Amino acid sequence: MGETPLELSLGPVLFYWTRERYQAFYRDAADWPVERVILGESVCSRRRDMKLDDWLGIGRELSQAGKRVALASQTLIESEADLRDLRRLCDNGEFIVEANDQSALQGLIERGLPFIGGAALNLYNRQAIGLLTRAGMQAWQAPVEMSREALAALLEDGRAHGLDTPCEVFAHGHLPLAWSSRCFTARRHRRPKDRCGFVCQEHPEGLALHSQEGQGVFTLNGIQTLSGACQDLRHELPAMRDMGVAAARLSPRAEGMAEVVAAFDAARRGELPPPDPLRLVDASLCDGYWHGRAGMARHAEEMTPC
Repeated sequence: MGETPLELSLGPVLFYWTRERYQAFYRDAADWPVERVILGESVCSRRRDMKLDDWLGIGRELSQAGKRVALASQTLIESEADLRDLRRLCDNGEFIVEANDQSALQGLIERGLPFIGGAALNLYNRQAIGLLTRAGMQAWQAPVEMSREALAALLEDGRAHGLDTPCEVFAHGHLPLAWSSRCFTARRHRRPKDRCGFVCQEHPEGLALHSQEGQGVFTLNGIQTLSGACQDLRHELPAMRDMGVAAARLSPRAEGMAEVVAAFDAARRGELPPPDPLRLVDASLCDGYWHGRAGMARHAEEMTPC
C-alpha cells in the first residue's frame, strides 16, 4: 500500500469569481501537477457568469492537457430551475459528475451513469459506500470532519469485505461546513437574497467572520459557511497514502494556488518542510478534525511544548 502514489485533485472553485478569473485560473491549472480537476458551480445557482457550456469548454482544454475532469453538482437544490440545470449536468455526455446531494445521486443512478460521491453525501460506513459503489460510484470523498483514525478503520473494513472504492480527503482549503437557503454575504451587505447584486464577487476568498474576541471563526461564502481557518494536511500525506487514501483534494484560492499545489506535490514525493509549517496562505491553519479534535484546532501547535 505504501508504494501506491497519492494523487492530487483540484476541487471546484467554491467562491464567486469573474468569468475572466475562472478562465485565467484554469489556463494556469493546466500546467500544475494535479491529476484530476473538478469544475462547476457547487454553491449558488445565482452565480451565472459561467454556463454549463463554458465549463465543458474548460474541461475539454484540461483533458487535452492530460487532466481527468469531473463536473460538480450544486450542493443545495432550491428550485425547479435548479433541477433543470442538474438534469442538463447529468446529461452532459462528456465528463463524470460529482454528486453533492441526493437529487444528483438519484438522477445519475436512474441514468445508469458512473459518478463520484461528494463529501456532502456524508458517507460514514462501509454499507453506504458499498451500496453506492454497486450503483455506479467510482470514487468518494470522506466527510471533512472524519478523523484519520475513523477513516483508516473504515478503509480497512472495506478492504476486508472486498470493497476498495478510491477515497479522497479534503487536504487544503477552508472546510465546507454548511449550506443554507439564506445568503449570509447578501445579509452582511443589507441586501435581499434575490437582489443581492452578486456581492460575493467582492470577496473572491470569502468574507471572514470573527468572534467578539477577534478570533476568525467562519468564512462566509454566500449561502455556504466555511471554516475560518484553512485546513493544511501536507504533513499527513504519507499517512494518507499508507492507509489507502487515493487522492488529496486542494480547494482553489484566488491567489497563490500554484504555490499550494507545488508544496503538496513536493510533500507527496517526500520533500516535507520541517514540522513548523510554512504558511502558504494568509489565514490561520487547522487540522483538528483529522486528529479527532475540534475542527479549528492546529495539531502541530497543540503538540508543541509551551
